[in-house]
Amino acid sequence: MTRADRIHAALTTRFAPMLLRVEDDSALHAGHAGATPEGETHYTVTLESAAFAGLNRVARTRLVNDALAPEFASGLHALALKLSAPPDA
Repeated sequence: MTRADRIHAALTTRFAPMLLRVEDDSALHAGHAGATPEGETHYTVTLESAAFAGLNRVARTRLVNDALAPEFASGLHALALKLSAPPDA
């Protein structure tokens, strides 16, 4: 299972998303801090979930970072996050 698969599974379990995209951007960061030759270090996550209703950007980010703590502990270096609640939430 790739890190992208694990991220997708963890976020699906935690947030029951209406929309979830996990994109591996590691190749774009080759040579940057935290990048490894193997990749799987930098990602963009787009996530829409009712769990984010009423929460500001910082609170949403903290929830996602907490859900992905095991990935950060094992080499995930950076996330670009696009987090939202559905319009009717």
